[in-house]
This record gives sequence, C-alpha cells and structure tokens, in this order.
Amino acid sequence: MDNLIIPQPLKQGDKVVFVSPAGNVKSEFVEKAAELLRERGWDVSIAPHALGKYGTYSGTDSERFADLSAALADPDIKAIFCSRGGYGVVHLLERLDLLPLRSNPKWLIGYSDISALHALLNRHDIASIHAPMAKHLSTFDAEDYYSQALFGILEGNMPEYTLEPHPLNRPGTVSGQLIGGNLAVLADLIATPFDIFEPGAILFIEDIAEPIYKTERILYQLKLSGALGRLGGLIVGQFTDYKPDTEGTTMESMIAEIVKDYSYPVAFNVPVGHVDENLPLVESAPVTLSVTPDSVVISQKSAYTPEF
Repeated sequence: MDNLIIPQPLKQGDKVVFVSPAGNVKSEFVEKAAELLRERGWDVSIAPHALGKYGTYSGTDSERFADLSAALADPDIKAIFCSRGGYGVVHLLERLDLLPLRSNPKWLIGYSDISALHALLNRHDIASIHAPMAKHLSTFDAEDYYSQALFGILEGNMPEYTLEPHPLNRPGTVSGQLIGGNLAVLADLIATPFDIFEPGAILFIEDIAEPIYKTERILYQLKLSGALGRLGGLIVGQFTDYKPDTEGTTMESMIAEIVKDYSYPVAFNVPVGHVDENLPLVESAPVTLSVTPDSVVISQKSAYTPEF
C-alpha cells in the first residue's frame, strides 16, 4: 500500500460523470440520480452511450470503452459513477489497463460487475469505492444512510461502521488492505493480471443468485491455491436470491465450515452487496476489522487525512 493513491475529495462545483461500462440501464434511474448529485453541488454529466442499448449492454465494446476511457482521461472529471453492473466490464480490461491511470486518478464508484474495475484500479494502486449505483441513488432520498455514507467518502470522510454480532463470527482484530466485491466476478480474474488476492489482505465477498455449491467451488479453489489461508481477515457480505441446499445448509454455514481451520477474524451478515443496505467501502485502502462477541467494527478512518 506504500504506492496507493487515494483520490482527492470532491468540492462544490466539481465535475462528475455517469458511465455504463456493462449492462444497459433505465434512463430514469440515471437521470434521477444525476439530479440528486446536482443538488449535492456537483456538476453532473452523462456519458454519450450511458443510456444506450446494444443487446444486454449499454453499447458496443468500443462505445463503452470510449465513454470510460474519456472519463478517466479528463482532468476536470473528479468522480466516475457507474450506472449499474451486469456482465460486460471484462471486455474492457485489457485496453483500460494500457491507460496512464495513475497520472489522473479519480474516484470510481460501483459494485456487482464493477468489481472488475475495482480490480483494475487495485492493480494500479488506486483506491475506489464499492458502493450503491444509480438505481439506489434514484430510489432513496438524499438523506438515505448509505447514500450519505458514499457522499461522505467522496468529500474526504473515510468510513467507520459498527455492526451487530453474528453467531458464526470469529473474534479478532486485524489491519490490512481491503479487497473484495462480487465473488463470482473476482474468481474469474484469478491467475490474470487483475487477480486481487494478496497475502494479509482483508477480503469482503458478496454475490447474487449463485447456488451454494457454486460459491463453495470458488472458495475451494481459493483454499486449494492457498489464497484463502493467507488472508488477514474475511468479511462475509450478503448472498441473496439463493435457496438452502437439500440438507438445509445455508450459505453462511458453508462459508464458516470452509474457513474453520484458519485463525483470522471473520464477520458474517455484513450489509454489503445486492441489497438496499449496501455499505460503501474503499477498495485497496487500509482497513481495521475488529470482531468481538458484542460487535463488528470496520474502520477506514486512518486511511486518509485530506489536505484542503
């Protein structure tokens, strides 16, 4: 983390842009979210192909790359909001990887398939924000806790969350680099230049509509490769839209069984993922995870002291 770049906080009047690097999105979600950000005091634009439609995507590979690469290269744009996830980001990674990303760092915000972009920025030692996107911003008002937490990070206030305990939690306190996101997306990047799994890192995971056996298969891959055992800690977010298996096993109990031989702290039922209660987290930045019988504290407060 010695070379980590944490983008500068946003100020009133700063330019931000919505892009759609993967799936197509309902225009009303982006337009309402853009209005909310304007009310926050930012100068908001929508990339040329962000509201487009090309099959399940917002545009062709070239169109989506053009929008995102232009936003990344524009020195006046201080934050890039991804409108939604959906498959497609992986098409862009090789070309994005060739850009001089560290010469003009800025915040990138999103989750789900946007985990692939977080992995790209992690490779270049640039922090980014795993957080709600256009649908959430347009559905909830400006006082929504999770939107407010995102705005706080963008304005220079690193997060600290205190959460309720869970019966499967394993106690302990550890500090390290925070990595993670959508487990299926991250698994597909293993053994590529965008593989995020590093010894000592604190991993957070979430997923949607993945059967227990598929998630278990990914975790066994990580276990057999040694990556799971080398973690500093594990944050288990929300695994949604799945059914318990025929033996009644839940996703959480399966994960607890997989990691039972490791000594690092583990926190379950953390509100991160494809849910309305989606806590923003700063990817690639330092974090302290403290798990006790009474609470879970996820703190990134020490990661950044803004210079105004």
